Amino acid sequence: MSVVAAGRVTRKPFALKHPSVVIFIAVLALFTVGVTLLAEGFGIGVISTSFVKTLGKTLCLCLVALAMDLVWGYCGILSLGHMAFFGIGGYAIGMWLMYARTEIIVVQSLAAAPLPPTPQEISDGIAAQIFGVVGASEFPPIWAVAHSLPLQLAAVVLVPGLIALVFGWLAFRSRVTGVYLSILTQAMTLALSLYLFQNDSGLRGNNGLSGLQNLPGLDDVPQSTVSMWFFWASAAALGTGYLLCAWIVSGKFGSVIRAIRDDEARVRFLGYSVEAYKLFIFTLTAIIAGLAGALYYPQAGIVNPAEIAPIASIYLAVWVAIGGRGRLYGAVIGAAFVSLLSTWFTGGQAPDINLGFYTIEWVDWWIVLLGLSFVAVTLFAPRGIGGLFDLITERRAPDRKGAPLGPDQGALLEKEADK
Repeated sequence: MSVVAAGRVTRKPFALKHPSVVIFIAVLALFTVGVTLLAEGFGIGVISTSFVKTLGKTLCLCLVALAMDLVWGYCGILSLGHMAFFGIGGYAIGMWLMYARTEIIVVQSLAAAPLPPTPQEISDGIAAQIFGVVGASEFPPIWAVAHSLPLQLAAVVLVPGLIALVFGWLAFRSRVTGVYLSILTQAMTLALSLYLFQNDSGLRGNNGLSGLQNLPGLDDVPQSTVSMWFFWASAAALGTGYLLCAWIVSGKFGSVIRAIRDDEARVRFLGYSVEAYKLFIFTLTAIIAGLAGALYYPQAGIVNPAEIAPIASIYLAVWVAIGGRGRLYGAVIGAAFVSLLSTWFTGGQAPDINLGFYTIEWVDWWIVLLGLSFVAVTLFAPRGIGGLFDLITERRAPDRKGAPLGPDQGALLEKEADK
């Protein structure tokens, strides 16, 4: 949007054009400051360290939900494999955490030996400590750079990005769309999780990588402080990710990907390289998911192949749908709401309901409740929780004189929801 003033064209600043972005960043900043003041690490201790970790992990899930909303809600690609990229990011940083922490333990244990240990002896000791649980004693090739933090941080970005780039190039150039593409992404995720379950995968099979909450060389730093560091990093990543996604969908690029979502054939007819746009979004969101996973799993303390199973990516789609896809704040609201509610129900905090003839134990019934919620939102509230803001701000869908809004219920062709 531009304004003509004194013979020249001026453009409105991004913040004025999209006030919801400023509101989101302000709310996130206030939330971060509030948790800091109430937490054990730097505040008065009202919020426990374990709950700070839960909040930090929730922020990471909100970030991967943003990625899912960008690729599905805006570009129309229902990916059922983005939690695989999330898990890959966790494995990449987890390898360095395990290596560095184990190296300290091995060096300390060999310090009492009559002769100083050689580098090879130290390497063999580290390998035996890490892979003894799966009956191995040597480093597989995949661990070649596990000793280097910069290289493993690069892997957090490069590995999910390259996998998404290759997969997307093969799928999009073949013009695989709709449910077929969703099945392909799910098959990719299933194949990866099944491979990681094997002990000879080089990543300890079903045992996964554990002890990730212990930062190497910082044994004297309490977990209350470490948890706040990760919480701050997660909040900063979410704020940066939100700004990036809002910037992408706000301009011409965002208009093109929304057009691809609503009518791909027409966009291709107009001369746009549909495949290039979809490949860029698919690869970018995979990288965002990998970064979110790299922040999530050190707070969780463990990553294993179950985290990459297809059901995890289905949950991610459910979060975005419940929050309201096609709205960045909706994806964040959906992920935060469902993940915190899941923690409450599955953590034994929700009271069981005794019906006399049967007792409802929420630990067992939470998945059923989540599934019913997804069905209810799909049928009766396709705009999700984020749609409630339409009522508050009196935003209405465009009047198309009875014509359909688009191929997807809730898609707005004449007027998009505020980001």
